[in-house]
Amino acid sequence: MTTQVTDHKGGVWSIAVPIPDNPLGHTLVHLLETDRGPVLIDTGWDDPDSWDTLVAGVTACGFDLTDLHGVLITHHHPDHHGLSAKVREASGAWIAMHAADTAVVRRTRAAEPGQWLDYLLTKLAAAGAPDDHLAPLRKARATGGGRKLPGRRAALPDRGIGPGALLDLPGRRVRAIWTPGHTPGHVCLHLEEEHPSARTPGFGRLFSGDHLLPGITPHIGLYEAPDDGLGAHDGEGLREGTDPLGDYLDSLERVGRLAPAEVLPAHQHAFADAGSRVRALIAHHEERLARLRALLQEPRTVWQLAETMEWNRPWEQIPYGSRNIAVSEAEAHLRRLVKLGHAEGVPGSDPVTYRAVG
Repeated sequence: MTTQVTDHKGGVWSIAVPIPDNPLGHTLVHLLETDRGPVLIDTGWDDPDSWDTLVAGVTACGFDLTDLHGVLITHHHPDHHGLSAKVREASGAWIAMHAADTAVVRRTRAAEPGQWLDYLLTKLAAAGAPDDHLAPLRKARATGGGRKLPGRRAALPDRGIGPGALLDLPGRRVRAIWTPGHTPGHVCLHLEEEHPSARTPGFGRLFSGDHLLPGITPHIGLYEAPDDGLGAHDGEGLREGTDPLGDYLDSLERVGRLAPAEVLPAHQHAFADAGSRVRALIAHHEERLARLRALLQEPRTVWQLAETMEWNRPWEQIPYGSRNIAVSEAEAHLRRLVKLGHAEGVPGSDPVTYRAVG
């Protein structure tokens, strides 16, 4: 096992923790030294090899696992929060997360087996998914599936991360920046200290989680809630509700105004010039919304919209599970268009189709 550890100087390290069977390859778990002991920012996927890599990485940074003081979680996804329970058990460290994502963890842990499958079936049927896509879900539901879905064993955090709060990390100045969009409680963490390289423009370093990545556009889907039942639809389309893409675009602008000297993301690599990346992502989503509005000159269901959107591969090559994610992202973009008054549901259509307005 090769452990990839990077010393970012100034008491900041990154450990590349592998994600099994995932094209992303790894999560960059950051270790931040404090006067009370090191703190981890995210932990990685709950997998034996990932755990061994994390432990070896902490050792390579010059610490023992028992030295860990706390864990700051940028968001609840399993490649970030997965190993938190093991870290807490081995070290006694506290776990902190924004309340909105803590609510997701609590709800997922409490969900009855099969509840998530019921929700997916209802959502996908409302989106216009064909029977051949729904059939495997119906079979899984009938045979008692849903017991091994990710997140059912996720650790409940001990502490909250309040938006704008200066965190209790002795000897360091780390401020929480609430950046919803990728998840409802995603946070970035701004290290409000001079960059070790004094020549670097900007102020401080930003632990950006999945919010701001150098070469990837993060998934913006729905804030999934199995206990919401049908959730977003009524007889004439999307009801007033959450707007994840709007949240994400607002969050991008907030981060852009910070102008950090360097961004330390949870995937790929560290990079400078956050402002340029923010502008590129905003332009990407504006262009995508414009293309979707053009597609809606012909009324389409959410599923039909997802089929015709541009992805990183043709729709026919997108794996079964990834199609569910694509439909969620299509609906998030559609919600943005509806909220802006650029699209609407066609009255009486079932499943609901949507059309451009104006």
